Amino acid sequence: MGTLSIGKLAKLTEVSIDTIRYYERQGLIAPPARRASGYRAYAPDVVGRLRFIRRAKGLSFTLGEITELLTLTAQSERDMAGMKVAARAKLGVVEDKIRELQRIRKDLKRLEAACPGYGALAKCPIVHALNQEPSP
Repeated sequence: MGTLSIGKLAKLTEVSIDTIRYYERQGLIAPPARRASGYRAYAPDVVGRLRFIRRAKGLSFTLGEITELLTLTAQSERDMAGMKVAARAKLGVVEDKIRELQRIRKDLKRLEAACPGYGALAKCPIVHALNQEPSP
């Protein structure tokens, strides 16, 4: 496979052209060579890198964390312990978010159940609860 245009790269990786340009500016992918016409000419190995980035984003890794993961993968002779540590850390963050969302869901269900859905807004238990000072 020869070089790829940005449009072809976007199609192959399911990453938008604007996002590819952004990743380029952020240093997540190397700036491509330019054709005589001035158009970008990406090497085929960028496909794998963009798929890696897209999948890592789908797992909630930030661009900073993805940069670290890419640095780890560039050192393929090293032990995989660093990658496991990164995944474990992200899992901890996700589990914390899940607990927080479950708490929010419980509170919202309680508020929604307390509101009859009719009558004067001034007597709405949801409005009353939102106006209260938080418990210490």
